[in-house]
Amino acid sequence: MNILIIEDDSRLAELIRRGLEEQGYMVTIAFDGQMGQKLAMNNAYDLVITDIILPKINGLDFCKELRRAKPHIPIIMLTALGTTDDKVEGFDAGADDYLVKPFDFRELHVRIRALLKRPNSSTQMQGFLLKYADLEMNLQTRIVTRGNKEIVLTPKEFKLLEYMLQNSERVVSRSEIAEKVWDTKFDTGTNFIDVYINYLRKKLDKNSSVKLIHTKPGIGFIFKEEKQS
Repeated sequence: MNILIIEDDSRLAELIRRGLEEQGYMVTIAFDGQMGQKLAMNNAYDLVITDIILPKINGLDFCKELRRAKPHIPIIMLTALGTTDDKVEGFDAGADDYLVKPFDFRELHVRIRALLKRPNSSTQMQGFLLKYADLEMNLQTRIVTRGNKEIVLTPKEFKLLEYMLQNSERVVSRSEIAEKVWDTKFDTGTNFIDVYINYLRKKLDKNSSVKLIHTKPGIGFIFKEEKQS
């Protein structure tokens, strides 16, 4: 497996490189966003690890560009910015996972393995159309409509909705969503899953008398057609 690291802290980049190479990975390092972008666009990598605060091109802009050009490459963000808003911004930019510095290399390795085990979504999405009530999700074109009106979603909102659709009329917990949608363990100290549920709720249910996303207090969430009185 070939991994690209984009990190301007040369000491940290070297520590990660050494640890990954000991696990059998091939590693390339870029020390600024511009070089990282050039390498990522012109070479084949199985996974990218990037800082957010980088010289020349920041990690968020890099992530957005890479996600547009190569949508199926897993991206892990490493950063000292650890608030819920920071995480939401990272996931909105297209990151698959988000690890706050300082971190234990073993945790990084676990998250890398989880992302690399994930089936290639490009083969799973061919020709699939998910439908529930008046909602349609085309996994090939990534177009979502409700009542024939298109709904624009961020990459993470799309992935969250896809999982909820595939598990409709069943309560899913925050821990399950964290594991299946974000490939990580749920951190009870943050509320980013609730933030994304609210984003989806506003986009899907705001102008409809029939609500699709419901909260089960103390348990999780359920995607179910339910008319409001």
